[in-house]
Amino acid sequence: MSIPKEPRQLMINLMYLVLTALLALNVSAEVMNAFFSLDKGLASSRGIVDKGNEALLNSITSTAEAYNTPVNQEYKQKAEEANRLAQEFQAYVEGIRTKLFEAAKGPSKYDPTIPKDMKNKDLTTRMFVKEKLGDEIEAKINEYRKKFLELTGNDANVKIPLEVEPVPQGSKSKTWVEYKFKQMPVAALFPMMGKLQSDAKSSATAVMNWAAEKMNATDIKFDAFQPAFSAEKSYVIAGEKFSADIFLSAFSTTADNVSISVNGSGLPIKDGIAHFEQTASGLGEKPFKVSINVKNPLTGEVKNYSKDFKYEVGQRAVAISLDKMNVFYIGVDNPISVSAAGVATKDINVSASGVTLNPNGAGKYIVRATTPGEASITVSGGGASQKFTYRVKRIPDPVPTLGMKHRGGQMGNGEFKAQGGIIPVLENFDFEAKCDVVGFEFTYLAKRQDPITEQNSGARWSGAVGGMIQKAKPGDAYFFDQIKVRCPGDAAARNIGGLAFKIK
Repeated sequence: MSIPKEPRQLMINLMYLVLTALLALNVSAEVMNAFFSLDKGLASSRGIVDKGNEALLNSITSTAEAYNTPVNQEYKQKAEEANRLAQEFQAYVEGIRTKLFEAAKGPSKYDPTIPKDMKNKDLTTRMFVKEKLGDEIEAKINEYRKKFLELTGNDANVKIPLEVEPVPQGSKSKTWVEYKFKQMPVAALFPMMGKLQSDAKSSATAVMNWAAEKMNATDIKFDAFQPAFSAEKSYVIAGEKFSADIFLSAFSTTADNVSISVNGSGLPIKDGIAHFEQTASGLGEKPFKVSINVKNPLTGEVKNYSKDFKYEVGQRAVAISLDKMNVFYIGVDNPISVSAAGVATKDINVSASGVTLNPNGAGKYIVRATTPGEASITVSGGGASQKFTYRVKRIPDPVPTLGMKHRGGQMGNGEFKAQGGIIPVLENFDFEAKCDVVGFEFTYLAKRQDPITEQNSGARWSGAVGGMIQKAKPGDAYFFDQIKVRCPGDAAARNIGGLAFKIK
């Protein structure tokens, strides 16, 4: 059986399999009613798929009309045929549902949507196995699956959910019909039929997505635009030229539908991009207004999108920026980028005090620190020099947890027993670092008994501690105190507190 990509469809299939498995048990009327609840859920899901298919088909139709080529018209017809096949198959299955509902003595006294004889297994065996209705359904599935595949030219990348699944190994059933229908209660067949209807609609979706991809329908969406520009640099030296490429994001190169101007002057466009150039003069910010007119190729509507941009003209200066935070941390790589406006990277000199500095590419360095306090980096070049001072700190204390999420409180005994040790988590820390648990003090307080205390080395349970963990039962309490860890750069272990759990 193919595995659907959509989370909703996958959930529905799993629910169906679980409820079918319950048939091996002596199920109650409540469980039987659950089959009808699942059937209603499948019906609701089909309604959502219908709306999605309708929107997708409308998009394909609009594209085929805007770009009226024989190829696009062919894909449009294939999409329409896939939708028609899904509706036709659904109607066929709906007729079987009606027939089964009437054979099972129609509406019950308490719910008109549920038949009276919903537990009857002989009825389903007679109708679907002995009277060959199941064979007819199997033939229909194969017939419509073949039609869906033929619409795609039997493209192996298109997954068609509608199919006859192979009988599982070890099953006593010799055929798919026996596996699906023999000795199945009436209640189980309604969600089964609903799933077939859902699979047909999902198959139509797969074919329509294939058609939309082939005609690029999903790539033409002129519903949101944002002017943008790409400049060589936004801070230039007086006398230099400011140069930028101005373009419209989401521009379609398949249609000549864009015009661009800056401060009222039109610019030539090539491949959706207009080049803007202006000589910088005077210090300070230099604003310019971009105006873009866009003609929607699907509707013919013309819309204007405008935005103000600016660049800054200044004198030579040096600057330094940390790639992650405004401090250096001990024991980890602290990457920084160094640049000086108007100065080539090869002409920049960088020196450090209180930390070590290693080159890591053009304008890139790795800073390593060993001692808390302050450090400085001096950048010089192009006639300018500037000193920058930074704090040096050790890695912050990690948070002790069990199972990466439990920080104390109540926990079920089964989940508690499944834990293997304490995990120190560095929360909101942007660097690659891992702290290791050195050891902790463990106390086991069984309900109405004296506490037992043990020392545990490392993060994972020792033999004695592990044995007491496995004794966990409701009412017991466990304490993990004096948890000590060692993080990168630590000369000695640090105490990060403790955890307490009560078993429920």
